[in-house]
Amino acid sequence: MSRLKDKHLKEVVPAMMEQFGFKNIMQVPKVTKIVVNMGVGDAILDPKLLDAAVNDLALITGQRPLVTKAKKSIASFKIREGMSIGCKVTLRGETMYNFLDKLINAVLPRVRDFSGVSPKSFDGRGNYALGLKEQLIFPEIDYDKVVKTRGMDIIIVTSSDNDDQARALLAKMGMPFRES
Repeated sequence: MSRLKDKHLKEVVPAMMEQFGFKNIMQVPKVTKIVVNMGVGDAILDPKLLDAAVNDLALITGQRPLVTKAKKSIASFKIREGMSIGCKVTLRGETMYNFLDKLINAVLPRVRDFSGVSPKSFDGRGNYALGLKEQLIFPEIDYDKVVKTRGMDIIIVTSSDNDDQARALLAKMGMPFRES
């Protein structure tokens, strides 16, 4: 069992039950999945960039990414429907907890001038979105082999139905929210 899952069961669940007055353990919100998305707009001109992004995302998450395709044509961006323009990974279970543990304890502290993540990036339904500017902050990425620095979106989906419960859940799990 991963460290973070163990912490969730032993520390977070009892604290959340006390804070929100839950009667049953099953009412306590939990992280259900994490989606990591990397858009590669340059893949239109050079398909090798998409392969590099897929390899980077596979190294970071430990899971093979799915190549995403354009849903509709956009002439001003020179995109046609069905073109490969990015990649994404959906993490669940043990790999999800391992990735979240790595994100909180190893990756975010490596961000330059890091003062915490925004506590306002919730969507109203208890899901949290986080954007990273470069993939180099992950320890698995070899700086010399990087073709191009590329950002990514990390969406943490919780079973909570409101933002306050989700914020409390992530804060108790160790997410470094900045003071607003």
